Amino acid sequence: MIKLREAILVEGRYDVNTVRQVVDTVVLETGGFRIFNNKDQLKVIRRIAETRGLIVLTDSDGAGFVIRNYLKGALPQGRIKQAYVPDVAGKERRKKHGSKEGKLGVEGMRPEVILDALRRAGATFEGEGERAPAERTITKADFFEWGLSGRPDSTVRRAAVLKALDLPQHMTANALLEFINAVGTRQQLCEILQSFSSGD
Repeated sequence: MIKLREAILVEGRYDVNTVRQVVDTVVLETGGFRIFNNKDQLKVIRRIAETRGLIVLTDSDGAGFVIRNYLKGALPQGRIKQAYVPDVAGKERRKKHGSKEGKLGVEGMRPEVILDALRRAGATFEGEGERAPAERTITKADFFEWGLSGRPDSTVRRAAVLKALDLPQHMTANALLEFINAVGTRQQLCEILQSFSSGD
């Protein structure tokens, strides 16, 4: 699987599943129009965009462009790339009815079409340019071992990490894990946990 430096932002969870089968990177979802009212989610997406860059990959229908245009104004210029899937008539297999405009969304695209869209957007594929040093992904097991999930005081410990990283306080353990793996490092998290322990 091809590793990508930038994170990718798609509309829904089925789009996330499709893109994750094509490239190895952080894939985030807007939840459709819910992004318009979720300031905390937007703050996290903005941080990820500033740190590693972000590729917006929405459907090619009107709704996709409404979301895309909103994000253009809400996210840092120069850190966003726009990837477009072609207009293809049809409907996804899991749906009884096609979209209002009768077009396939991101989830209905073949892997080579998604890869082509990312290349045309100027995505940075590792191995085709400078190679970033590989760092072991932080897992849910790590979170449990460090007391950030599954323990009586996990909520308090997680709140301290969220505060240290200037993140929304009600982020779930899974959302924090995704964020750390996107823009943080194991060392950074360990330093925060050590300072928290020494303050006990």
